[in-house]
Amino acid sequence: MSSGDPDRPASTSTSTASRGEQRPSEGATRVLVVAHRTAATPKLLSAVEARASRGSCVFTLLVPRPYWDPDTEEAAATLELAIPLLERAGGGDVRGIIGATDPLVAVREALDEAPFDEVIISTLPRHVSRWLRRDLPHRVAQLGPPVTVVTAEASERELGYKL
Repeated sequence: MSSGDPDRPASTSTSTASRGEQRPSEGATRVLVVAHRTAATPKLLSAVEARASRGSCVFTLLVPRPYWDPDTEEAAATLELAIPLLERAGGGDVRGIIGATDPLVAVREALDEAPFDEVIISTLPRHVSRWLRRDLPHRVAQLGPPVTVVTAEASERELGYKL
C-alpha cells in the first residue's frame, strides 16, 4: 500500500456498490471521515449512523499514515477493519483513502482531490489525542467545510500504567 513517499497519499477503495448494491443518489451529501485508531469505535459508528439518518450521504474514510512508522501497512489494516463497519452504520458505500502522515495535509489533499460537504474528525480521548493538542478540528474548519468532532471515550478502569 505504501507509495514510498510518506507524504504522498495512496488510495484504496472498498465499495458495497461493486458487490451489487445500489449507489447513493447524485444529491447525496459527501462526508469525509478522518480517523486512525478510532476508525471503528462505537462513538464514530454512532455518529455516522446519525448523520446518515438525516439524509442521503456518501462517506469517505481518510486514514493518515502513522507518523511513527509511515511505511507500515497499519493504515491499510485500519481501512480493512473499519470500512465494513462504517458501511453498515452509514447504509452504503464507503471509499477508503490513505493520506499523508500529517493529518492536516492529508485532509487538504483529500479536499483538493474531491469536493466534500462535511468533515467528521474522530479522535482519541482528549488527554492522549495528538490531533486535539494540535487543534486539528479548528485548522480543518478553516479549509471550508463544516467540521464535527467525535472524541472516543476514555477508559474508566485501571489500565496498569500511570500517565
